[in-house]
Amino acid sequence: MQKAVALKYDFSAAPTVVAKGNGLLAEKILAVAKENGVLLHQSPELVEMLSTLELGEEIPESLYLAVAEVIAFAHKIKDHQW
Repeated sequence: MQKAVALKYDFSAAPTVVAKGNGLLAEKILAVAKENGVLLHQSPELVEMLSTLELGEEIPESLYLAVAEVIAFAHKIKDHQW
């Protein structure tokens, strides 16, 4: 079953979970992200861990490195788009 987790990061605190879902809701989250030019990263293991968090909850310190790598990768890709 498809799963999706959306994070918000404003550089002032740890990223927070702003949307999550399974199945059709996951597909809708991904569609809205694509429509708004949000870069997507697929990591089933990370999504599995993030999906245990509540909406509005900051990611735990144990996931800082994994999420930081995704954010850095997204910024690198965004900076190199033509």
